[in-house]
Amino acid sequence: MPNFPAKLISFTLNFMDPSVWEYLLTSQEQSPDKERIALAIQQPWAELILQGKKTIEIRSTMTNQRGRFYVYASRKPSQLPCALVAAAEHHLEIEQLPKGVILGTVELMDARSAKASDALAACVPPELLVNRQAWILQNPFRLPQELSPRFLPYGIWFYPFQRKPAAGDSLR
Repeated sequence: MPNFPAKLISFTLNFMDPSVWEYLLTSQEQSPDKERIALAIQQPWAELILQGKKTIEIRSTMTNQRGRFYVYASRKPSQLPCALVAAAEHHLEIEQLPKGVILGTVELMDARSAKASDALAACVPPELLVNRQAWILQNPFRLPQELSPRFLPYGIWFYPFQRKPAAGDSLR
């Protein structure tokens, strides 16, 4: 590693975007974390999550998973009418959004039953929250470049860069 002057390092620490620091500190020479799991999310929801505008992911099932995961933009966009509304409200063209790639990461902080008051954070109307689960998301991070997964989704959670770990191995 090069020996940089202390002034340059101090300047960089003070002015570099924290998300860039996170990427530099967590990436291994810009190669993907092979043990990190991914969640397939249809567009425009994946884009809205990475923009920090959608902070609640609505699912039909509860999850015990917590921590940072990859956001994989599904090959097929959402067909829900509210997806078109959300895209228009946020000036997104669904057909122009990337699909079939990993766009970034986000942290899953908590999961609970959805409430009508979650509608704004979930970018969906309250009637879609009935009998659904709210997965609370924080700290989205867009990767500097999209990643193509080696393995495609086969369930709710999937490993995009390795086969599923053997039984007894923990999820990260």
